[in-house]
Amino acid sequence: MGKKYFKTRSESDNDNNQNDGNVLTKVKPKTKKPSLYKVLMLNDDYTPMEFVIEVLEKFFGKRQDEATQIMLHVHQKGIGVCGIYTYEIAETKAVQVTNYARKYEHPLQMQLEKE
Repeated sequence: MGKKYFKTRSESDNDNNQNDGNVLTKVKPKTKKPSLYKVLMLNDDYTPMEFVIEVLEKFFGKRQDEATQIMLHVHQKGIGVCGIYTYEIAETKAVQVTNYARKYEHPLQMQLEKE
């Protein structure tokens, strides 16, 4: 049987510090803030105002007074911002609201707009 050879700590350290011609540099990953999207509600002549307020409270966490203001803005201007989120969250909220509105047979429409 051959001899087993174990490197001492100082020998191991020296091996790790040997320069083989390659330069190692630390690369900091560049993290970018995700794009934000506005969730927009479109006015229609059929969805009741109370239902719109309920949607704003239920899906966007708005207080009743804030939901009422957004609903009035949508009613008067034809479109209004419900919230601003990353794409995945904005899309999920828009789909949830649309599905909820269809369940109650309301034609409420939502859109996303990049901020």
